[in-house]
Amino acid sequence: MTNRVVECVPNFSEGRDLTIIEEITDAIKSVSDVELKDVDPGEATNRTVVTFIGTPDSVVEAAFLAIKKASEIIDMSKHHGAHPRMGATDVCPFVPVEGVTMDDCIELAKRLGKRVGEELGIPVYLYEYAATSEKRRNLAYIRRGEYEGLPEKLKDPKMKPDFGPAKFNAKSGATAIGAREFLIAYNITLNTKNKKLATDIAFELREKGRSVRADTDSPFYFKGDLIKYKEGYFPCVECDFRFVAKSLDELEEHYRKEHNFSIIELLAEHGTTPENIIGRSVKKRGYFDHCKAIGWFVEEYGRAQISINLTNYKITPPHIVLEKARELAAERGLVVTGSEVVGLIPYQAMLMAGKYYLEKQESSTGVPPEDIIKTAIFSMGLNDVARFDPAEKIIGLPQSPDDSLVRLGVKDFVDEVSRSSPAPGGGSVAALSGALGAALASMVANLTSSKCETTEDAAPYIGIAEKAQKIKEKLADAVDEDTEAFNDYLAALRLPKDTPEER
Repeated sequence: MTNRVVECVPNFSEGRDLTIIEEITDAIKSVSDVELKDVDPGEATNRTVVTFIGTPDSVVEAAFLAIKKASEIIDMSKHHGAHPRMGATDVCPFVPVEGVTMDDCIELAKRLGKRVGEELGIPVYLYEYAATSEKRRNLAYIRRGEYEGLPEKLKDPKMKPDFGPAKFNAKSGATAIGAREFLIAYNITLNTKNKKLATDIAFELREKGRSVRADTDSPFYFKGDLIKYKEGYFPCVECDFRFVAKSLDELEEHYRKEHNFSIIELLAEHGTTPENIIGRSVKKRGYFDHCKAIGWFVEEYGRAQISINLTNYKITPPHIVLEKARELAAERGLVVTGSEVVGLIPYQAMLMAGKYYLEKQESSTGVPPEDIIKTAIFSMGLNDVARFDPAEKIIGLPQSPDDSLVRLGVKDFVDEVSRSSPAPGGGSVAALSGALGAALASMVANLTSSKCETTEDAAPYIGIAEKAQKIKEKLADAVDEDTEAFNDYLAALRLPKDTPEER
């Protein structure tokens, strides 16, 4: 059925007392249409990251109840931990998963922020996509000074909260509520135990990039000699050293004009500033934006991995990063044996991957979503080091309840229609008939596309098959939706009508 799914990932400033954590998660679970996906407490950080999903309204309600409970049972004046924090509920981001937009999540953040500020008296700052200024997009800027710095911060007109009082709440601190893209934790596994080899590829992939080295006969980039900035020597790596500036200011102007990014900002990520640049290594960008990566060795698997965080899969999807990693690994005599999703991955990301691989093999993408997902799993090697269960790992995966009509066998469905109960009836039967008709249309289009000699000739038929699949899915959903609607109507008829209010 058509889903509208939002993920919420609140971070609570308690990671040691499991009783407190359980009280907060119980508040979340008390809301219908919400599914608690993960609870990750950290003792050293004294912080727990909770992940839950649900419909937009239910997620906002669950988030409010969790923040309310945290404000009642966590005392920030007694909190100590390794992680930066400023409140009992430190951050609470909303993430669009399925059937919702970033704008929707921004509105959810504002709704929640207003309610938390007004009803709980907690100062609330909006951050990331929900931020009210460019500076406030950055969580580190909002959280600067942490809990201990709040009394002074709240006196500063520039740091007035977006919601709630500009007054220090000693027990609960302050909370950052925002909207951000889904973060995919994704590991690529290599046929080696050597962490250094994984790191070499990771540095090529990540947005932050790496130090530039002179040409070497070895395929392993880290074996080359470092190239460093010198007085009067500031080369542009993007231009393959054809442009050499005489100063950092000249180089910055060139990068912004010709390559549309700031070399000074890139250097800052590596700890290089205008003051200490002389003698520091020249830097280059990695292949992918919104990509953080390191290399590590996993004892459990006995293999090295490229550990990756993808902060915007719509711009940098995991399957594209995987293909570049395969290319870079092959250049180094290595083999990518598979990959691993840590936590959850959005349904749309898996569909994108499956369609990508089907298109590469010149197969039709106008097939059932289940087939597309299976193609993604096989192609990305997602069962290589750990089992990948789509029902557990894919967030937003459309699933019908076990007792739904579409789960019945053909004979069982026909028998159910034939019984004396008013539903399922004509609407459900019509929806099923329409779904079968759309399925036939998809079949014919796919058969026709398979006989075409070129991809250009096949494209129109594949397009028809894709449209037919969408219609088929909607009509299949309608089989149950019609019966549910009629049952609701019958239930309404049975309600008491004795008083004006009841009528």
